[in-house]
Formats: sequence, C-alpha cells, structure tokens
Amino acid sequence: MEQSDLKNIGTRLAAMRDILDISAEEMASVTGTDVEFYTACEKGERDIPISFLYKCAHHLGVDVTDLIMGETPRLSVYQVVKKNEGIPVERRHGFSYKNMSYLFKGRKVEPFMVTAPYSDEAQHAPIPLSVHDGQEFDMVISGQLRMVVNGKTEMLEAGDCIYLDSKYPHGMIATGGQDCVFLAVVIPEDEQK
Repeated sequence: MEQSDLKNIGTRLAAMRDILDISAEEMASVTGTDVEFYTACEKGERDIPISFLYKCAHHLGVDVTDLIMGETPRLSVYQVVKKNEGIPVERRHGFSYKNMSYLFKGRKVEPFMVTAPYSDEAQHAPIPLSVHDGQEFDMVISGQLRMVVNGKTEMLEAGDCIYLDSKYPHGMIATGGQDCVFLAVVIPEDEQK
C-alpha cells in the first residue's frame, strides 16, 4: 500500500475508535497485537495486514471497505469488477491482492485475485506461513503454486484448487519460473455453517 493510503486508513480507524469510545489497548487485544503495533497502524507508520483490518472492522461494527476506502459498500444485488480492477489490499508482503467484492454490502466471503511473484531466492527458503480464522479456497488461474498446509507440500497448476481450514499453518510461493495468479476466497469463521 502507498504511504498515503496507510495514513488514510489509519485516520479512519482512529476516528471510528474514538467515535465508539474504544481504547487503543482494547483494539490491540482484539487484533492480537500490542499497543505499539496498533497505534503505529493508526498513524500510518506500518503496513496494515488485511487480517488486522478485518478484525478491526468486525469489532467496530463496520465493513472493512469503510476502513480501506472510506465508503460503505452499497450494492446488494450484484457487483461487476472488470479485468485488472479491484481494490488493492496488503495481505502478504510482495504479493498483489485485489479485493473483487469491495462494494457489495453484506458479503459472506472475501474473494481476492492474487499475484504471487516468482523469486529464485524463495525456491530455496522456507515458505512463510500464516494462520487466520475461517476457511480458504484457492484456485490457480495461471502459473504454478507451491503450497504448504500443516507441514504438507502441494504443487498446484492452472485449473487446480485447494480448500483448507485456515487455522492450520499455510503459505505459498510461485514456482516454475513465472509469477502465479490465483483466486483466493476467504470465508470468515462467523460465516461458516
């Protein structure tokens, strides 16, 4: 994210917190961070992970789009997002994530078009892992993806997909000498049936 975007998001986050009379300590606890990290996000001094923003939005009772864009989703029948559009969000450093449903209100899932950059160095290093609440569906559109889920490695090519419980450590890198584009659909915990 651009520095100005981070500052704008941080300003909106601080304003919502102040309006609702919620302390920075409470928000740090809700997001699983310390107060120093949380306040640095409000000041626009740190990259803000999307999982952090989702936790903030949920606790503040707003849509994550309110925090990211400063506008409330208003579409309720459908939303079209043309090729190469979507709102960029920061989830993992180096990866390009675009939210493909940012103006649809009351959405039950978060679909992202993701570009994982190919890196020679990443091929010989441990894959960074993450965990988050909910479940996830990933489908490779182009390129190849090496994915690790709970210690097991899977190789995915165009047309392959994986569905996983996100509470287990998971991570991925592009492999095969080129960037990998994939659709990631994140299903929050409270939306699962």
